[in-house]
Amino acid sequence: MATAPRPRTTTRDPEELARRLTAWLDARLPGAKISGLRVPQSNGMSSETLLFDIDHPEPPVRACALRLAADPAAYTIFPVYDLRGQYETMRDVARHTDLPVPRVLWLEEDPGPLGAPFFVMERVEGRVPPDVMPYTYEGNWLHAATDAERATLEAATVSLLARLHDQYPAPAVEGSALRRHVTAAREHYAWVVDGLPRSPLIESGFDRLEEHWPADEGPPVLNWGDARIGNVIYDGFTPAAVLDWEMAAPAPREVDLGWTVYLHRFFQDLTAGSGQRGLPDFLRRDAVERRYAGLTGHTPRDTDFYTLYAALRHAVVMLRVAYRQVHFGEVRVPENPDLMILHHAELAAMVQGTYW
Repeated sequence: MATAPRPRTTTRDPEELARRLTAWLDARLPGAKISGLRVPQSNGMSSETLLFDIDHPEPPVRACALRLAADPAAYTIFPVYDLRGQYETMRDVARHTDLPVPRVLWLEEDPGPLGAPFFVMERVEGRVPPDVMPYTYEGNWLHAATDAERATLEAATVSLLARLHDQYPAPAVEGSALRRHVTAAREHYAWVVDGLPRSPLIESGFDRLEEHWPADEGPPVLNWGDARIGNVIYDGFTPAAVLDWEMAAPAPREVDLGWTVYLHRFFQDLTAGSGQRGLPDFLRRDAVERRYAGLTGHTPRDTDFYTLYAALRHAVVMLRVAYRQVHFGEVRVPENPDLMILHHAELAAMVQGTYW
């Protein structure tokens, strides 16, 4: 993609992490050692992931993944990292649903051992649609798949949302769950621009949400939060593990659906803008909504609102990523800060009601 250089994601020393992790594990499994510790090339820019194996006669599992709260020195994407919340959400989703959630093993809230809280979970093998370069570009397994194989993956992925929303016990929320969710998004934006140039485009997006607020939000369900195929490990074209629960929260069903649809559109728009065809028939909004309705009996509504909301939340993240690059001296702030939002043109069209 024709973007700024990929920003750095950590300031931590992998060798030092390996030494400290070995000491921490030995206190829980005497005589245990770790081997093959590595940081995935696709490591995210929020919490970090380490992969390793446990060498022990009777390990709870042998292949592990560790989620480590973001290093504050790396100019974090979110202001707070609730590792306990993620750990408990994964544990509870596994208890209450049939979703393939990796087994969680240990939660460490003391930042002393590794410099930040972390939890350890079972590592599931498989393949993930890439973000860089996005799976909508040529040269990866999902793009090379047949239409029928992608349709299988799409159907199975929408089924994850349907089952989560239907099987997980309805969360108890006072007042409007959607209002709480949008308020949190506004607070995230305020944190991102604190002391920095504000984004007129993002602020106009929040104004449009208020103007088109759903008349009937419906009862809240547990939302996965970062509901996209890049957070699923697939065995062939079937989900083998559902990852990244740090954005899970009570909200209307359409919050998850809008995020799933829009995050694909984000990659598709980038691909089309570069002159490639991409995957225009994959994860289409009408098809996702139709399948979800067939699985749950709930017909998604106010979908323009929810896809705009997804694009707006993603814009806040993209703006923070851009300001992180500014922080590390990789780019400069342009005269119009909206230009730092990679999908600013598409977001502007959504705000104006001309995108779909």
